[in-house]
Amino acid sequence: MNSFEDLQQRGLIKDTSNDAEISQLLKTPTTIYCGFDPSAISMHLGNFVQISILMRLQRSGHRIIAVVGGATGMIGDPSGKSKERNLLNQEAIQANTQAIKKQLERYLDFSDPKKGIVVNNFDWLGKLSMIDYLRDYGKYFPINYMLAKDVVANRLESGLSYTEFSYMLLQSIDFLYLYQQQGCRLQFGGSDQWGNLTSGLELIRKIGGMEAKAGVFTTPLITRSDGKKFGKSEDGALFLDAKLTSPYEIYQYFYNVADADAITYLKVFSFLDLLTISQIEKEHQAALGQRIAQKRLAESMVISLHGDVALKEAKMMSEVLFTGQFKSLSESQLLSVLGGLKVKLSQGTLLEDALIQVKLATSKREAREFIQGQSISLNGETINQLTYILNKEQALFGKYFVLRRGKKNYVLIEL
Repeated sequence: MNSFEDLQQRGLIKDTSNDAEISQLLKTPTTIYCGFDPSAISMHLGNFVQISILMRLQRSGHRIIAVVGGATGMIGDPSGKSKERNLLNQEAIQANTQAIKKQLERYLDFSDPKKGIVVNNFDWLGKLSMIDYLRDYGKYFPINYMLAKDVVANRLESGLSYTEFSYMLLQSIDFLYLYQQQGCRLQFGGSDQWGNLTSGLELIRKIGGMEAKAGVFTTPLITRSDGKKFGKSEDGALFLDAKLTSPYEIYQYFYNVADADAITYLKVFSFLDLLTISQIEKEHQAALGQRIAQKRLAESMVISLHGDVALKEAKMMSEVLFTGQFKSLSESQLLSVLGGLKVKLSQGTLLEDALIQVKLATSKREAREFIQGQSISLNGETINQLTYILNKEQALFGKYFVLRRGKKNYVLIEL
């Protein structure tokens, strides 16, 4: 099975310029590129779809190019946007570009230029004069051709500035530059990039001739079985930066995906071969409720994103909810596990009053019944004293109490 067939069977290819041509290109070592937008300081799980494809292609012997859009990021890609976004200043773009390059270096091998390189398109687009831009490239793009592209057509009613209108040309120049300077033959991106990708291919053919060997393909938008956007939690996007989204949060996100999504995500994200995934699916279906596929998925994702040590820590943190060993956690780990359930209370609050204030009891009578019935624990220890007072001396790190009622009702109290 070549790279193209593997990507197809994993559901990672949506549209192609020509299936047969791309399959043929991928039968031998080929140079392939994908671009990344530096609109934020960190990439997110959605970006990892493209990163994982570069990883697969590189491991299959292809040469990969990761392009960080230091120039195009200053313009703003209108793809998938209903209105023009606020443009970042050059300092912010440069900071984001450096951060994203470092992230890419964690997942892709740039130790040898023959294996792959990471580049900033500002290095060539930033040197382009307006006259050269219009004379050397703009003449190849008929206005009616550009207006017919979805990326433009979808925005004509709500409004599209010339700045965003020019984005298609700039990304096309990227492909032409890499084709000429690096021997790049393939470009891929998300399904919303189809118009930009095909425009780049057209530019190569207009300048290099229709016999030019090049192609493009897109990856489908990954969604959840319930129709909601993949890679988002209640708090927003899940980032690849461990400081913004901890390995524990990544583990929990994938451990809790629906059965209908688990196998799909294993194909998309894991580096397990398809035969192994098929076996996992059989075991999963034979023991629904044991979350066999979700466990393998969560483990695979944390290892891919953050490594073996991070997985060990994430699993330890997950087990704490069952063991009650909250004292074994660091402060940052405690906040990662229960920070979303944090409530502030005053020093010296009576336990029965705390239960009412955090809505784990509806009355003093009910609170006392819970306490006397040994249903209440603080920091993993059962409390049955009606006179218990929350104070900083007994608190974790001098300010936290993990309050639990029953088996699943948790609140993190901060004094």
